[in-house]
Amino acid sequence: MNNFWIILAHTYFSKLKTKSFIITTIITLFLVVGLTNISQIMNFFNKDGKEEKVAVMDQTGELFTPLKEQMKLINSALILVPIENTEDHAEKAVEDGDYRGLLILSFNKENLPEATYKAMSIADSSISADLQHGLQQMKTQIAASHFNLTTEQLGKLYEPVVFNKIALEANAKTEEELNQARGLVYVLLFIIYFAVLMYANMIAMEVATEKSSRVMEILISSVSPIKQMFAKILGIAFLSLTQMAAILLVGYYFIKRNLETMQGGFFEFFGFGDIPVTTVVYALIFFILGYFLYATLAAFLGSLVSRIEDVQQMIMPMTIVVVAGFMIAMFGLSQPETPFITIISYIPFFTPMLMFMRVGMLTLPVWEPLLGIAILIITIVVLAIFGARVYKGGVLMYGKSNSFKDIKKALQLTKND
Repeated sequence: MNNFWIILAHTYFSKLKTKSFIITTIITLFLVVGLTNISQIMNFFNKDGKEEKVAVMDQTGELFTPLKEQMKLINSALILVPIENTEDHAEKAVEDGDYRGLLILSFNKENLPEATYKAMSIADSSISADLQHGLQQMKTQIAASHFNLTTEQLGKLYEPVVFNKIALEANAKTEEELNQARGLVYVLLFIIYFAVLMYANMIAMEVATEKSSRVMEILISSVSPIKQMFAKILGIAFLSLTQMAAILLVGYYFIKRNLETMQGGFFEFFGFGDIPVTTVVYALIFFILGYFLYATLAAFLGSLVSRIEDVQQMIMPMTIVVVAGFMIAMFGLSQPETPFITIISYIPFFTPMLMFMRVGMLTLPVWEPLLGIAILIITIVVLAIFGARVYKGGVLMYGKSNSFKDIKKALQLTKND
């Protein structure tokens, strides 16, 4: 048992010190710091931002002044400058960089405003969108005056229809709770997806690397292959928890520090304003079980290859399954109650993401997520027993990999051992 902890510690610390792990962790931490300080970063750049000038050629003689007032409410940094020159001179001024664009105002046959916007490039749609928005409001007001509509009547005309949604099922989530849960589950699904994929791949690479360097032959003489497999799985598990803890601590620190500036917007949309404790608990449970499920699978698949170049090809089916589960979960966010999603959520390789998605989106009876957890645990145990047998023979196999045909050879080597 002492050798088991030696391998576990070796796996953990050797990966912890690698440049790839350190660089990945630092980059991730920078991204977390950036996201949690996005308001301050945007304000910093906005302070140095220059006002955008747009030349306006008003062929009506009536639209410029009301449009200028309208744009002060929409985008105060966008300055409209009237010009009296010809259109060719105005276009030349845009080409020389004096203005970001040229806006030509006119009336159509119904005596309603229309416009043409000219710029060096129309790839940036922010300015044209603001101008279009201002003109749209002006057009609405002018059209209302043609029909002698009062401001109150115009407001009633564009007032959104009242459409209430009421769930009759007991303890069902309200529309507000669903919108919050949808954003939160969306983010947590990404975390589960990338973490499971990255760390499972790390285990397969670890096993293949040791085989390619013949280190495995030395280890086998002192430690059983089964102990090796589980030591590596737990070693990478502790490594992932270390990285996750660093990310969560940094994120939590900056969120608490900038809490006042984070009200609404991104954090409100993704449901970070009020995270239900049960959702976090289920996310942790399904993340850990999903990790052990795919880690066990990746360990014995990695034991079948002798070259690092063959690892990606061998674990490709596993990667496809993880991607498929994630894509189905994304689809299920808008239709979590469909029979297809319900049935698929009990298939163990999809359960970590799909069952978690259903728990976050729906008010399920307790037995459903518990059944999903039980299925995952049973699958992990069965896969661990089978995987250990394949791993035991797989680490003794060298040469070119023949994909899943090597599983049979590995099992035969285990029997002969």
